[in-house]
Amino acid sequence: MWQNLKNFIDYMEEQTGKELSETEKQKLNQELQTKIGYFQHERIVHLLVMFLVAICTILSLLGFVAFQSLGIAGLFVALMCLFVPYIVHYYHLENGVQKLYTFYDKLK
Repeated sequence: MWQNLKNFIDYMEEQTGKELSETEKQKLNQELQTKIGYFQHERIVHLLVMFLVAICTILSLLGFVAFQSLGIAGLFVALMCLFVPYIVHYYHLENGVQKLYTFYDKLK
């Protein structure tokens, strides 16, 4: 997903860096709005999954504190191994979509 977003950002930088006619701007703007919609959908899905993993991580930590079980500690470690990459992934998605918004403003 990051590579898709990066490739599209590079494409938009190339396209917005040159002189475009009004027709080309409208066509590019339509393509941009479609891609923004796709990336926003991806972003909301990852946000919901990240929240679910965060809640489960916190619950497993509380469970470990309450019951002091090695199994729950293992679950906590496993969830943390998922949670940190989800934060990084969501960070990249969020910043990429914000960058696409700047292209939208340029094309207006």
